[in-house]
Amino acid sequence: MFQVHGLIEIFYNRQRRHSRLGYETPAVFAHKFNRQQAAA
Repeated sequence: MFQVHGLIEIFYNRQRRHSRLGYETPAVFAHKFNRQQAAA
């Protein structure tokens, strides 16, 4: 059971584009957010 959860959490959710994030992957959204915070 943990292996399935790990696969979903690590691979699918990090690669899937989210509509709440402007159709970007969580990694891309976090990168852009962190850059904006550093510039402010």
